[in-house]
Amino acid sequence: MQRRNLLRLGAALAAVLLTGASAPHAARAAPAAAATAATAATAATAAKALTTSEVLGSSSPGDWRALDPQQTLYLELPAGRVIIELAPTFAPHTSENVVALARESYFDGLAIMRSQDNYVVQWGDADGKKPLQKAQRTLPAEFERPLRGLTLSRLADPDTYAPVVGFLEGLPVAADPQIGRAWLVHCYGMVGAGRDNDVDSGGGTELYVVIGQAPRHLDRNVTLLGRVVRGMELLSVMPRGSGALGFYEKPAERTPIRSLRVAADVPEAERTPLEVLRTDTATFAAYVEARRNRHEGWFKVPAGRIDVCNIPVPVRPAGSKSR
Repeated sequence: MQRRNLLRLGAALAAVLLTGASAPHAARAAPAAAATAATAATAATAAKALTTSEVLGSSSPGDWRALDPQQTLYLELPAGRVIIELAPTFAPHTSENVVALARESYFDGLAIMRSQDNYVVQWGDADGKKPLQKAQRTLPAEFERPLRGLTLSRLADPDTYAPVVGFLEGLPVAADPQIGRAWLVHCYGMVGAGRDNDVDSGGGTELYVVIGQAPRHLDRNVTLLGRVVRGMELLSVMPRGSGALGFYEKPAERTPIRSLRVAADVPEAERTPLEVLRTDTATFAAYVEARRNRHEGWFKVPAGRIDVCNIPVPVRPAGSKSR
């Protein structure tokens, strides 16, 4: 019964949440789409109000996808492994360059050099002396890309920063159908390439991860190239730097980086196999609705809406079985 209700809820929402925003008329359709989503959600939720754990527990193996080892990075720190999934759909050249940096062991022996409270943790070459081999130090910015060809799992709720928000390939995405552009969003755990004032001065030799409230004012001002899918707890607890912008003032305060590797280059026995909930499914649509209106016993007043950065995409060990 629970699985049937989940599919009914997901199907009702998917008609809206899985509609691409790549055509100009999408903006005109947004109010109607939002109303349709609200109506469908109300009707479906009335049938059976599911919790997030019930939604995930009722998922099928096809609702999950394995991480691509060619697009997955292992950041090895003294405290453990941080796993990053790259976003070549939005930052193809920067993602490729970071892979090249990893394969020439550029980050090995460098350090986490910045930890700014409620903002970012950043790592790279604090002294600016490490040479490159085949990778590039700078690249043209990849702040946004054409919306055409993308089919977003759209959210029905309005967003402060963009006409349309949703998910694609597990990533939070914003879009403007009127100008036909889409871009990644600075949610918790997103990874970006640091730069100077010149927009083309970044290339991935300095990387940062968002550790605080989503700094959405950075959207379309920095190249976002992926997200942390496991290990955020190792980054978010870094001691805060006392220097300007959270930089560490003494080398001894920095956390050393043991290595940054492409998962495909790591022996299979040493990999961390993970699965990510697909964001183009009825199950994900039901999961979004369960987070919009929390039905766990603790919640007394469901919010009835949700922000794109308040939808963490679930990740689990590969091979986990749903109920």
